[in-house]
Amino acid sequence: MDEPVKHAARQWTLVQPVISAWIRSVIHDKSACEDILQETAVAVLESATRYDAQRPFLPWAMAIARNQMRLYLRRHRRDRLVLSDPTIDLLAETFERSSDGWSASLEHLDDCLRNLAPQAAGLCMLRYRDGLGLPQIGERLGMSAAAVAKALQRARDALRECIMRRRSQEGHPR
Repeated sequence: MDEPVKHAARQWTLVQPVISAWIRSVIHDKSACEDILQETAVAVLESATRYDAQRPFLPWAMAIARNQMRLYLRRHRRDRLVLSDPTIDLLAETFERSSDGWSASLEHLDDCLRNLAPQAAGLCMLRYRDGLGLPQIGERLGMSAAAVAKALQRARDALRECIMRRRSQEGHPR
């Protein structure tokens, strides 16, 4: 893999959550969102040699995602919930402006997960990495679904507090 593609792949992992959220805000079909995101990732890597590393990566990748969404929307024009191009552009600008907060929070998430109590971290992995529902987690761990829900809420609260504490130590607003 050549250097521009490696650089694009690294940058993509940082901006992918923002672009994914933006796509979900425009397209409400989960399967279509996943397809658009995947097509965007492929297009980003295929276009990596045309990326100017002196410019911010997120707006460049969002332009590629915008093109992928427009292709999807053209194919689905008859759908009632299709947004206009200016609305999509406005949403893109909003997500670009708010991405700094996302990026800083995501950078701290791994550290905060490592500092979480082992049982809480395990619950988070079963729920969010493995996609298990509360009853399945409960069965696996010998807990009720209500106990799993309460433990996950405590884990999310601890993660949120850890991320907020780290962001405030860096001088970032909440």
